[in-house]
Amino acid sequence: EVEVVESGGGLVKTGGSLRLSCETSASTFADYDIIWFRQPSGKEREAVACIRRSDGSPWYEDSVAGRFTISRDKAKNTVDLQMDNLNVGDSAGYYCAAGQRCGRSAYGLYWGQGTQVAVSS
Repeated sequence: EVEVVESGGGLVKTGGSLRLSCETSASTFADYDIIWFRQPSGKEREAVACIRRSDGSPWYEDSVAGRFTISRDKAKNTVDLQMDNLNVGDSAGYYCAAGQRCGRSAYGLYWGQGTQVAVSS
């Protein structure tokens, strides 16, 4: 069974930073791309960043590129999403998933429970 567990999130002011963490097993990292999705209230879920299983290369959605950084800690079996210079538009439920097709068409197969990010003006 593939288990994915997120942590982090919370409330921050515009311009602030938050760090999300996604913990799973070493075998999951070997078998799947790790993808961070977000779903703002009333909107569809979208992939914002991911790390490819094949070579560890990252991908970022245009609106977060240059502000978000995805990284893998092999010792801890986590994939972290460092989010800097946050704005109100980043407010959403954030979900980590083990899936495929890292990129704009990424899809998740195994999902975490999600964590909320709220950015105040």
